[in-house]
Amino acid sequence: MNQLKSLPLGTASFERLRLTNQLYVDKTDLIFRLASKSEKFFLTRPRRFGKSLLLSTFASLFRNGIQHFSGLAIESAWKDTTYTVVTIDLSSVKNFTCLEDFNYKLASTLAESFGTAGFQVNQESPLRLISQISAWLNAQPISSLVLLIDEYDAPLTACLGNRALFDAVRLHLADFFSVIKTNDACLRFVFMTGITKFNQTGIFSELNNFTDISLFPEFGSLLGYTDSDIKTYFSDYIRSAAEKLHMSESCVYSQLQKNYDGFCFEESASVHVYAPWSVLNFLSWPSPEFKNYWIASGGMITLLSRYLDSHSLKAPEEYGKEQQIPLSYLSASADFDGINDKVLLTQTGYLTIKARNNDTFFVGYPNKEVADSMAKLYEGILLKNKTLTQVGAGNLTCAAQNGNIADFFKTVNRAFDAIDYANYPIREEKHCQAYLQIFLAGAGLDVVAEKHNVLGRSDLEFIVGDLHWVLELKFLKSKGPSDRELLEEALEQLRKRRYGLTGKERTLRVAAVFSEASRTFVLWQQA
Repeated sequence: MNQLKSLPLGTASFERLRLTNQLYVDKTDLIFRLASKSEKFFLTRPRRFGKSLLLSTFASLFRNGIQHFSGLAIESAWKDTTYTVVTIDLSSVKNFTCLEDFNYKLASTLAESFGTAGFQVNQESPLRLISQISAWLNAQPISSLVLLIDEYDAPLTACLGNRALFDAVRLHLADFFSVIKTNDACLRFVFMTGITKFNQTGIFSELNNFTDISLFPEFGSLLGYTDSDIKTYFSDYIRSAAEKLHMSESCVYSQLQKNYDGFCFEESASVHVYAPWSVLNFLSWPSPEFKNYWIASGGMITLLSRYLDSHSLKAPEEYGKEQQIPLSYLSASADFDGINDKVLLTQTGYLTIKARNNDTFFVGYPNKEVADSMAKLYEGILLKNKTLTQVGAGNLTCAAQNGNIADFFKTVNRAFDAIDYANYPIREEKHCQAYLQIFLAGAGLDVVAEKHNVLGRSDLEFIVGDLHWVLELKFLKSKGPSDRELLEEALEQLRKRRYGLTGKERTLRVAAVFSEASRTFVLWQQA
């Protein structure tokens, strides 16, 4: 095998990537389609999907032409001249505690960014910095400047839990973006990125001439790796990983797909991509666990954690269930109080578009990595910020792997005993099923709810080692059938509907009854 190129793990500079001969997945055919237009574009994508690298690629193209694009699709197509480029990274303006601190950091960032293009702050001028920038832009030649803005919403997410500060910050940002709108004659090209769209910032009213390409099918693969990209650019890396892990190449590919593929951002619901951060991490340091790299790279993203400080989140009993979102919700901007939780989770990558029916999107978890992350999030909510280990259920995976049904349910019961019942009562079977699925997924098990066969659908199934568990659950109320009657009903379903009998693994098919009164599983039996 030839010496493999270094993978661009954490590389946000296109020119550094090219000069150090790191692997580059060629997206320049799409970049050409955007850069060849004299327009202003806006794109939302989750964190760690390469937004900064994309802007750096635009910067290199407009500043230096095709100097660093040898061998790429755009090399023969690009005929334009070079331009002055201003890149503003607003992620540097997010660690502030008050408006004065924000204003200082914003002013410093803007002065430094425009300073690279020749702007100089006049300390003697009575004009505010924003006004000085406006005058400078107005003096620039027509279509002479390229403006690239990364993470426009970073200052807003930093104060999402403080309404007064949020409103003050959005007004100051709106001032700056109104200057961009007023002086756009000098702008040859503008590209702005973020994670979500906030309505009340004034940005989208001031810059109503931006084209939001976030849902455009033709740019669904602009960020992230397609299946074709994986096979074209990473086959040698997969082969190397397979050798190191003593696995087949097809097995490594299948696990990559299951753990890191499945993100869909465009409205036709036909283009899906892998999370680049996770793929690059795994192939750089192959691990048989196929670790959760995306959430581990920085914990829960700021936007989601700030949201949780001041809003409720989709109820834990909805974990794993396919959700519906109107098209208008994803394409529109949201205000501070009206951020729809499903829209937020979709824009941040925790949910993704699965299908579309007319003007309705069906969204769900893109892959196992994200499903496990959400399980951990909901686990913390259910257990009052404790872990399974802290409540005495840390050996759940071991109990499942050993196939000891009694130990398994005794361990599960310790988790259910610790649930915050004041906020998350269990009043019906779907709650019990969802919470158990959360605990199993949080323990790292690949659990599937309501798996179909021709005769029906099982409640929960998961494979651990060479053992395939199939669970049929029943809910015991104070009135109605007895626990023994419900257990027999569940056993009969397992037998008649033949759940779990199609796989090659050893199968453990178990009926279990959960009691509303005791808040635990009270009976269980193998079918």
